[in-house]
Amino acid sequence: MSDRVTALKVFARAARLGSFSSAARELGLSQPSVSRITAELEREVGVSLLTRTTRAVVLTDAGLDYLSRIEPLLDALEEADLAARGTGELRGTLRIGVSSSFGIREVIPSLPPFIARHPGLRIHLAFDDQHQNLVVDGVDLAFRFGALADSTATARLLDASPRLILAAPDYLERAGMPESPQDLRRHALIAGPSGTSPTSWLFERGDRRENVRVEGRLSTSSNEAAVAAAVAGMGIVSTAIWGCLDELEKGRLVELLPEWRAATVELHAVFPAGRAAKTAARSFVDHLAAHLEARRR
Repeated sequence: MSDRVTALKVFARAARLGSFSSAARELGLSQPSVSRITAELEREVGVSLLTRTTRAVVLTDAGLDYLSRIEPLLDALEEADLAARGTGELRGTLRIGVSSSFGIREVIPSLPPFIARHPGLRIHLAFDDQHQNLVVDGVDLAFRFGALADSTATARLLDASPRLILAAPDYLERAGMPESPQDLRRHALIAGPSGTSPTSWLFERGDRRENVRVEGRLSTSSNEAAVAAAVAGMGIVSTAIWGCLDELEKGRLVELLPEWRAATVELHAVFPAGRAAKTAARSFVDHLAAHLEARRR
């Protein structure tokens, strides 16, 4: 491999990890070697790409622009190597952006067989309950819930689930079982789990539609926090099946109003705009889709 390609790979990993030491460990180099290679690249380019501090390295504006231009080239090189080998074995690094709840509950449990099939592939999980900018954050694949905003990014619909209305058995013993959506008005509602409106829950039954305003004493942007609060008996929560399957199976939460249909939540795999999806990203999406289907049987 040419020195220039090596330098680009070293710079890209140091920039994304924010650390020469972390890049060195990942690439199997010494920290001084990573620092030297990056400095030599900057001299060749003729501009400072990284700002060094005692604790981290940070991209300059020129470095961010440079990184956004070279990463597609490095990805294309990996894809070419993969195609030339023709073995189907994946290598390199797959960067996945995912919410903490879905990542812990579904993505991580699905990983062992995928990693076993591709021992040369490194996977980096970027946990973020807000939507990452795939290009700026260097993410190869992200999982998004709900309707997608207009975007030039490529997306694949993986699954769709109606929102479930849930509460812990001990809460229902104290507060009673709601018989209709309007009964929820007299209950403690946990507002704002990821992927739903924090202010209202919509229900449908045949041609009837009812909208319940959510004015809970507890609100959160985290599905894990909302479900944990419901399990603790703090009230009623609304979430999709991916965020509560274990609690339902173990009886820690009970489904309410099953004859009413709440809003459907879509799960999409999203790939960065402006370049072809990496083979590793497409392969993992296929793998996760099969995992989710098996979990729902």
